[in-house]
Amino acid sequence: MKKYENYKNSGVEWLGEIPEHWEAKKFKFVLNLSKGLTITKQNLISEGVFCVNYGEIHSKFGFELDTSKHKLQCVSEEFLITDPNTLLNQGDFIFADTSEDIEGSGNFTHLISNDKTFAGYHTVIARPKSEMNSLFFAFVFDSISFRNQIRRVVKGVKVYSITQSVLKETNIWIPPLEEQTAISKFLDDKTTKIDQAIAIKQKQIELLKERRQILIHKAVTRGLNDTVKLKDSGVEWIGEIPEGWEVKKLKYCLNGKLKYGANESGVEYNFNLPRYVRITDFGQDGKLSEEKKLSLTWEQGKEYLLKDGDILFARSGATVGKTYQFKTSMSIEENYSFAGYLIKAEANENIILSDFLHLFTNSQIFDNWKEGIFNKATIENIGADKYSQLSVIIPPVKEQFEILENYNKNSQKIATAISLKEQEIDKLKEYKMSLVDGVVTGKVKTL
Repeated sequence: MKKYENYKNSGVEWLGEIPEHWEAKKFKFVLNLSKGLTITKQNLISEGVFCVNYGEIHSKFGFELDTSKHKLQCVSEEFLITDPNTLLNQGDFIFADTSEDIEGSGNFTHLISNDKTFAGYHTVIARPKSEMNSLFFAFVFDSISFRNQIRRVVKGVKVYSITQSVLKETNIWIPPLEEQTAISKFLDDKTTKIDQAIAIKQKQIELLKERRQILIHKAVTRGLNDTVKLKDSGVEWIGEIPEGWEVKKLKYCLNGKLKYGANESGVEYNFNLPRYVRITDFGQDGKLSEEKKLSLTWEQGKEYLLKDGDILFARSGATVGKTYQFKTSMSIEENYSFAGYLIKAEANENIILSDFLHLFTNSQIFDNWKEGIFNKATIENIGADKYSQLSVIIPPVKEQFEILENYNKNSQKIATAISLKEQEIDKLKEYKMSLVDGVVTGKVKTL
């Protein structure tokens, strides 16, 4: 890409030079700011006037909002009379005024449709003072250079607040309107192609994950012999299993009973005490994070210490029904207790290997059992009593070793392929950010 012929000092130290015919201005001189509706979730209804809230900006409709494609909740038409100033115009920007992490600080969307739409709770409306290409400024507000301004000054610990005063003092850079339009058209085309490439790779990752689930299902229901003779398991949601295998209730496969974790009261930071393992300490791969964790006192934690290979069942909340295997490479001097909203199962490895039990609880068969539990009633909690009645497929221990060895070998190939795709996605995202930032700050010329 080319550079512009002539540059000038922007007057903003960190921004440096901008093209000679561009302007650098404070946000407050280019856009007017106001607050969204002062409402709560209780004000939201299924029909009425569209309303976009901060949660949807963070998780669903960031960057741009098209009400013809994006389904929003609504508020009563009474707000058209009581709060007309919070009704959006096409081309307005809506910033989320709080974020749970620093990376989300500055998340926004801009309205590209003309349906009546309100800015909802925890939002800041930014309305252009004069004619501008809203898509160009959307790329500006999404750029690293703009976002970093917010991240440097935003305040918060658990929640980061993005106030009007923060936005007002940010710097933005402005080419002539005709050039704004040309740049936005260029970036829209390029970023759409990059997003399409990312979507293809994400689909490939999903297919690889589906392949891994097929491997797991075959491992825990058939083993290594495709022609093995089958028999009825006696459990409807399991179906047939190989001859020589058996089905047992989980409670008969363990060393002792299922055990609830410790209460969370009195936790503190102290690495000389038992470290407190919670659901959030496990990554998406089910492995324990090595980040700093809360600790229990010895009295609280000593009865809940984990052993390598223990299976932990989530019993409540959004993760209900998920399982984790406690594995750690830390030194044996480290002590780990587990949280009250987890249930521990210690596999009796004379009956079932911990690794095989964990594989079983990550299979479609286990999901079938959970669906049967949840279909009977709206259950937000699975206690030890229900988990203890889980029917588990059990091959002979020697065969379990062989199945696990084969699965791990094939699963590692899939994990490697997924990792490579994820690296490619990361590189595409980095390229996209670099491209947008370079173009909207005038470091490179697209025309």
